[in-house]
Amino acid sequence: MSTKRRLNHPILTRPVAPPASTSSDTAAQNTAATAFSTAADCGLLLLRLTFGLLMAAHGAQKLFGIFGGHGLTATGKGFAALGYHPGKLFAAICGLSESLGGLGLALGLLTPLAAAALIGVMINAMVTVTGAHGLWETDGGVEYSVCITVVALAVAAIGPGRLAVDRFFRWGTGGWPQAAFALGLGGIGAAITLSL
Repeated sequence: MSTKRRLNHPILTRPVAPPASTSSDTAAQNTAATAFSTAADCGLLLLRLTFGLLMAAHGAQKLFGIFGGHGLTATGKGFAALGYHPGKLFAAICGLSESLGGLGLALGLLTPLAAAALIGVMINAMVTVTGAHGLWETDGGVEYSVCITVVALAVAAIGPGRLAVDRFFRWGTGGWPQAAFALGLGGIGAAITLSL
C-alpha cells in the first residue's frame, strides 16, 4: 500500500478528539450554565411564592382578621374550645407560625425552619381537628393538612432553588439533613404544644 493510500485509509484518518478541558475551563462552563435560571428554579419560585404567600395570608386571617379571617380574639375562642389554654396565646402562635413560615418559604429564607413551622401547625391540626374525620376535606378530614405538610417537607428536601435568599447558605441546597430537621423540629414543636 502506498503512503498516499495509507493516509486516506478510514481508520488512519479518524478525527482526533480535542484535548480534555482543564478544570478552569469546566468551572467557566458551569458558571456560564448557571448564570441563567433553569426551569426548575423558576418552577420552585412559583411553588414557593404561591404556597408561601397563601400560607402567610392564612396566618394573617388568624392574627389580624384580614382576608376574611376572624382575628385573634375569635380565633382564640375557637382554640380554647379545642382544649388549647389560653386560647388566644395558642391562636397567636399558630398564626405567627403560618405567617412567618409562609413568608420564609416564599422568600426562600431559612427554608428548613420555615417548613418546620408549617409542619408543626399541620400536625396539630391533624391530631386535634381533622384526624377524626378521615381523609377528604369535604368530610372535614386531613387532606388539606397532609398536602401542606408534604409541600413544606418537599421544599426543605429539594431546597428553595437559585432564586432564593438561602442560595447563599449551605442549607440552601436542600437534602436529607434539611428535610430531617424540618420534620423533626415540626414534630417536636407539635408534641410540645399537644402536651401543654
